[in-house]
Amino acid sequence: MKRNFNATVWQEGAWFVAQCLEVDVASQGATEAEALANLSEALELHFTPPVATIAPQVTVNRRQL
Repeated sequence: MKRNFNATVWQEGAWFVAQCLEVDVASQGATEAEALANLSEALELHFTPPVATIAPQVTVNRRQL
């Protein structure tokens, strides 16, 4: 599903900062284009569901009825 977000970009010293206006996500880059590309990647990661990296240890106790 493709979603569109609005961003604002400003310069802080040598860096450009891009911030999404709808979601509390921001990123930076050496150029305005790089900051926006980094923001796009950050938004993709923000909306990606978490994946378990460690398998849970499961113990099943058998009870006789």
